[in-house]
Amino acid sequence: MCCSKFVKLISAQNMGTLSRIAATLLLVIVFSVQPGTASEPLNVHVVNYPLKYFAERIGGKHVRVEFPVPADADPAYWSPDLTDIAAYQQADLILLNGAGYAGWVAKVSLPRSKLVNTSKKFKDQYISIKGAVTHSHGGAGEHAHEDLAFNTWLDLTLAAQQAEAVALALGRKRPELKDAFQRSYKALAGELEDLDQEIQAIVSQKPSVPLIVSHPVYDYFARRYGLNIKSLHWEPDQVPDNEQWRALEAILVQHPARWMIWEGRPLQASVDGLKMRGVDSIVFDPCGNVPDQGDFLTVMKQNVENLRKAYQAQ
Repeated sequence: MCCSKFVKLISAQNMGTLSRIAATLLLVIVFSVQPGTASEPLNVHVVNYPLKYFAERIGGKHVRVEFPVPADADPAYWSPDLTDIAAYQQADLILLNGAGYAGWVAKVSLPRSKLVNTSKKFKDQYISIKGAVTHSHGGAGEHAHEDLAFNTWLDLTLAAQQAEAVALALGRKRPELKDAFQRSYKALAGELEDLDQEIQAIVSQKPSVPLIVSHPVYDYFARRYGLNIKSLHWEPDQVPDNEQWRALEAILVQHPARWMIWEGRPLQASVDGLKMRGVDSIVFDPCGNVPDQGDFLTVMKQNVENLRKAYQAQ
């Protein structure tokens, strides 16, 4: 072979090698910048704080959870603006509570493939509500608690099932992390189970104790733990008017409760008015929005201690 042909052959071989190397490098670069790769956290949007907590506990560093509801709003009745809706649409996952919670979801266009109804598995256990009363609280305007009760997570066994749905959804998006998500879920489920058993132990000692609750949001809680409750439509940040006091007095004739459970810390005037009628106050925070302090579990643990007072004092 002459020298010139040999040089051409070497050059051709080198060019082929260089081309393959260049192609490989290009693929590495392309895949390294692809959105939604395993190296990037999943972009998860949620409709309430319990789901935010579950997703963060289970997903850890592998998720970035967005919950755009303002701190002073009730997530159940909050409505997003166009910017918020666009952010939900761009998410990798959208975690819903189900049971009619966050009614705005049914009124906007969201990618069905990204939606996860975390209570779908137990939809046959949804509680129907009849005789809804129209009222308002916070900045949500007038609304009625109708059709379905939606604070499902207050039954901690249902909360655990919702957390499991979160873990499964994350695992479908990141199959290589499925086992890690399941381990985190099981740890969380164990803590929820401990609290569930503690509440059962408290209530089972005196299951007939009559209680008043400030708002009709405790349906799943009352069913799971056998609470004997009557619901009002009172707000912690508003002093009841004369008509509300008279309605309470009429209830107490047939339902002689000595404790009232509030969603949040009530005004002192309300506490004093109840005290005059032989009723003390405790808080059991549903924790639908981000708490001022602590997290979902610390709030629930404090709720349990507050509930214990009502049953020990009887």
